[in-house]
Amino acid sequence: ITAPRYGSALRMALAVAAVALSPVPALAQDAQFFRDGSVDVKALLHAGGVIGWVIIGLSIAMLALVVEHLLSIRRGSLMPRGLAEELHQLISSGNIAEAENVCRSRSSFLGFVVGAGLADAGLGYSAVEKSMEDASAEQAARLFRKIEYLSVIGTLAPMLGLMGTVWGMIQAFGEFTAAAVPQPADFAPGISHALVTTLMGLIVAVPALAAYAIFRNRIDEYVAETSLLAEHVINPLKRSLIERRRNTGRKPTAVRAATAQFPVERGAP
Repeated sequence: ITAPRYGSALRMALAVAAVALSPVPALAQDAQFFRDGSVDVKALLHAGGVIGWVIIGLSIAMLALVVEHLLSIRRGSLMPRGLAEELHQLISSGNIAEAENVCRSRSSFLGFVVGAGLADAGLGYSAVEKSMEDASAEQAARLFRKIEYLSVIGTLAPMLGLMGTVWGMIQAFGEFTAAAVPQPADFAPGISHALVTTLMGLIVAVPALAAYAIFRNRIDEYVAETSLLAEHVINPLKRSLIERRRNTGRKPTAVRAATAQFPVERGAP
């Protein structure tokens, strides 16, 4: 390796060190992102480029998902007011068919779980309990799949921002090597523009991951609460099925006792 190559490498290393140690306001002032004490949004969007617009699209999708989840993943939507009392009264009075119609007409987490149990009422309470557990697991999985998009956005946004930053750094170093007498200050605009996409990605990723954690905990809470409420609603059916099984179990005993008391003679018609 020749001495000139050593000299250019040393100058480049010193330039990078000088830019890294220079104050942040100077970089921002050179990039003209701050004017009169306020952020120039147009300059930031221009510095973000195509990747910046993709991240903005992800931010819009994140806001839409958060609003939709706030409306759908709530106690009033999963467990409508008055539905548990109405189903409990119908099941207590023995109107199983009408209770199934109510579950189908008022679609919700609670209605789906109770309706699945009522559909297997003729197979015994063990079948009813199994159907309710399967229905609860299915609805919980659907809710978790809904919020997975927030986790995907929270993962993709910083990766896209990092990709934009790496591309901007490559361009900055390319311009630096093309200059005849490069100065450390020549690095400032390129590096500051390159870091814009990373900033945009983090701005989107942080609230997306926070919203994902909040909705995940909310789903866990509401799934457990709905399962307990469904068991309370179905309790009258449980008692009636147990009593019916006891009555059917006593009947053969009575028949055997009557047969033993009054035996049928052989050859009788």
